[in-house]
Formats: sequence, C-alpha cells, structure tokens
Amino acid sequence: MGADGAYVVGCLEGSCHYKEGNFRARERVMHVQKLLEEVGLEGDRVRMYNLTSGEGPAFAEYAREMTEHIKKLGPNPLKKWSTAQNKE
Repeated sequence: MGADGAYVVGCLEGSCHYKEGNFRARERVMHVQKLLEEVGLEGDRVRMYNLTSGEGPAFAEYAREMTEHIKKLGPNPLKKWSTAQNKE
C-alpha cells in the first residue's frame, strides 16, 4: 500500500505460544526482503524483532530505531510512481 517501511515483532525464538509462529514470520519477512531487493528497493525497509511481552522499553527502542532507519532511507520511491499513476 506504499508504506515506507514496516517491522514485525514476534516472540523470542524457541518460546512462541504459537509454536512455530515466530519462525514462520521470520521466513516471511526474509521473503519480503528478497522481493524488495528484486524490484530495486532496500530489503531492510522490512525488519523483524523478537522480544517478550514484558519488554516495553525494548519495543519502544525498536520503534525509534526503525523510524530513524526509514527516515535515512527516505520515502518509498514506488509511492511517487503509484501517485502519478492514480492521477492519470
């Protein structure tokens, strides 16, 4: 939908309530990273972090880290193309 970046937060590896859920999420994130690189975008516009539910400060730090990283990368270049296409 044109997001500049996204991150997924999952349980610590090996301790997921959904057994394999965090491993499947990691695989999907890696797949999306590969797809982004194939179309010429930075794969690390999508990242995954693992933590427990009691790590609120770590969650906030990851959010700040990802926000700063995306700001450095700049806006999603495909968003400009999409906006131009919608105006036609």
